Amino acid sequence: MDWFENGWGLSLIVFLPVVGALAVLAIPKAKESLVKWTALAFSLVTLALAIALAVQFDYSAADTYQFGTAMDTSWISAINAHFHIGVDGISLPMVLLAAFITVLVIIYSWNHWPEPHNPKLLLAFVLILATGMTGTFVALDLVLFFVFFEVVLLPMYFMIGIWGDRGITEVPVVRWKIEMRLYASLKFFVFTLFGSAFMLLGFLALYFRSEEMLGYRSFSMIELSEIGAAGAFTGTFAFLVFAGLFVGFAVKVPMWPFHTWLPDAHTAAPTIGSVILAAVLLKLGTYAFIRIAIPILPDQAVAWAPFIGVLAVIGIIYGSLACLAQTDVKRLIAYSSVGHMGFVMLGIATMTEIGINAAIIGMVAHGLITGLLFFIAGSMAHRYHTRDMGRLGGNMILMPKMGLLLGFAAMASLGLPSLAGFWGEFMSLMASFSPLEAIQATSLFRVLMVIGAIGTVLTAGYMLYMLRNVNFGEPSEEWADHEFEDVDSFEWLAWAPLVIGTIAIGIFPKIVFGATNDAVGGLLQKAFGG
Repeated sequence: MDWFENGWGLSLIVFLPVVGALAVLAIPKAKESLVKWTALAFSLVTLALAIALAVQFDYSAADTYQFGTAMDTSWISAINAHFHIGVDGISLPMVLLAAFITVLVIIYSWNHWPEPHNPKLLLAFVLILATGMTGTFVALDLVLFFVFFEVVLLPMYFMIGIWGDRGITEVPVVRWKIEMRLYASLKFFVFTLFGSAFMLLGFLALYFRSEEMLGYRSFSMIELSEIGAAGAFTGTFAFLVFAGLFVGFAVKVPMWPFHTWLPDAHTAAPTIGSVILAAVLLKLGTYAFIRIAIPILPDQAVAWAPFIGVLAVIGIIYGSLACLAQTDVKRLIAYSSVGHMGFVMLGIATMTEIGINAAIIGMVAHGLITGLLFFIAGSMAHRYHTRDMGRLGGNMILMPKMGLLLGFAAMASLGLPSLAGFWGEFMSLMASFSPLEAIQATSLFRVLMVIGAIGTVLTAGYMLYMLRNVNFGEPSEEWADHEFEDVDSFEWLAWAPLVIGTIAIGIFPKIVFGATNDAVGGLLQKAFGG
């Protein structure tokens, strides 16, 4: 299928969801069933195309961009920006993850609608998010990347602001009383926009400086990577540009100390918003470090690696300790993401094949496992009308199937061998023992490895703490006269694929590594040689 291979297939994967969003918005609000089926149909076709992409992908050439548009496909000629997209072994797992999660979110939402009841608008936002997420993973032009990177901002802002938690919270310092949904959505918007401003300045600086080497200004990631590896960006200029990119990407991850928006956003967001945020949106920042920062500014990536590694490990320990202090189950899961993404960033900081492969499988595993945790937490809150762990004991008695799924997800999250969460953490620590020689900080990284290993123990601690408070014991008298529906059919349809994926990748990690191995090796060879 030539049309599929020359960019049309990948373009459909990117833009079909936004076409679906327009179709959903065109349907009268009263026809709710048609709205839901239309959204599901567009998401399923997108997933089918993504699977077809994976089937036809040439894994023997995973380090090359495939199924893309031509590099010179003009988009905004005045600034030499091109509509250049493509997929390699690094981006392929992320494209599949985005399409997969979108389908599951729509299935779950079928009879789980937050107030105010407006499936039409909510599903339109989900589909727009799908286009933004997938587009970010396949963009090969910095302007195109920035556009897709920012497309996700407004839909998530409105999802939190409209359908979020209506409880009252107090704004720190000024002590204003405000609804949680409004505070969290504004904080999410401001933090992300703040980071994006620095990222955009970095992109513009690279664009103007590229003229010295190329003879013309370019936003092409491929061209910038080539001249970056040849030493085009050095000195104070390179340091400042990397600093701008670091802030922009670190906010999105989020890394400590840029993480403070995340617990509030996760806690306030409706269930499907939390799932999308955890499963895919957080990966935009880590993916950007791998796709943009390392290839274009390899010398600065090496110079900043110890600093990034230290912040990553602080995030691991801080996230774990913060989890142990939580009483809100959803907020505990939110803080766990800070720790898990710390392991991803530690792997990236080593600048090695093992480390970056660990980061990618860690991203995929976190998407599956934490997505499942937020699904379950949302369903429990829907039934109990509380997220307070002090009131949630005895779940294995009241809803044994949901309790079993929560236990499975918790074991996967703490890195139990044979489940997907194990590989990212284990390999990140393994890579820290022998980071890239050019970093010249082997002793530091071995210390970080030991501290990170302590973090895995703390992870087990807070997950067991959650299970003790939620699953075990006798139900409180508050629920004595209540009968709760256990896992329903739509929940099974949405959650079973996550369980299967977690087990499959845990037992057979080549599902991910088969795509990423050569691609990561090629990226590092071009960036650092050898």
